Amino acid sequence: MSAVATAVQLAQAREARSSYRGGLVAPTSGVAHGLVQANLIAVPEDWAFDMLLFAQRNPKPCPVLEVVEAGAYEPRLAPGADLRTDIPAYRVWRDGELVEEVADATTAWAEQPLVAFLIGCSFTFEAGLADAGIPIRHQELGRNVPMYRTNRDCAPAGRLSGELVVSMRPIPADRVADAVTISGRFPAVHGAPVHVGEPAALGIDLDHPDFGDAPVVRDGEVPVFWACGVTPQAAIMASRPPFAITHAPGHMLLLDVPDAAYAA
Repeated sequence: MSAVATAVQLAQAREARSSYRGGLVAPTSGVAHGLVQANLIAVPEDWAFDMLLFAQRNPKPCPVLEVVEAGAYEPRLAPGADLRTDIPAYRVWRDGELVEEVADATTAWAEQPLVAFLIGCSFTFEAGLADAGIPIRHQELGRNVPMYRTNRDCAPAGRLSGELVVSMRPIPADRVADAVTISGRFPAVHGAPVHVGEPAALGIDLDHPDFGDAPVVRDGEVPVFWACGVTPQAAIMASRPPFAITHAPGHMLLLDVPDAAYAA
């Protein structure tokens, strides 16, 4: 795999970002195959160190790809992109409460300087799973990936604390080892699963995800759970910072970086 994006991949990412900037709202799983996708959390400057420390102490769910300083909106990993407009859907949080979901965060972002964190996303390694012939059910059905709050607490940091959030993909039992190996090559985008099998061990009711769409698990398949970049949103709910902007779960920022750039 090349560590440099091809012209075709770059064109796909930029076309998709342009579509989202124009108002298209849709989950990004499977979009711009082979390019990295990122979660977003933007917090006021006086909460930025807490967020960075939280990510450093919880690298599995919160692998930081880039920090964009206050007052800036263009990430180095996607030149020409705008963090306020180029994600399909955003969430606006006040005192830990979700108050709005919008397709354009420009107005909310203008309220105060925000430091933005781009967090690795498991959609990145889905390309490797698909290339190996491992089915990606939510892509097959045109749905959002199911995500769950768990009974596992993250390591607290400063004013931030909260539980681990995971995403789930049903994997044929005879391909679970392959899925573990493939995803494990990408520690910067959550890496190998945190749990395989019984959802109750994580305190999860499989049919009722906290984010995304309900799964379809077929005979012979095993639920496999990966750490998820929605974890900072759980920390927002638990810790109640005065203001934050995040991506809507499943709606990511497409970067101009190939998966191979983060392969271990």
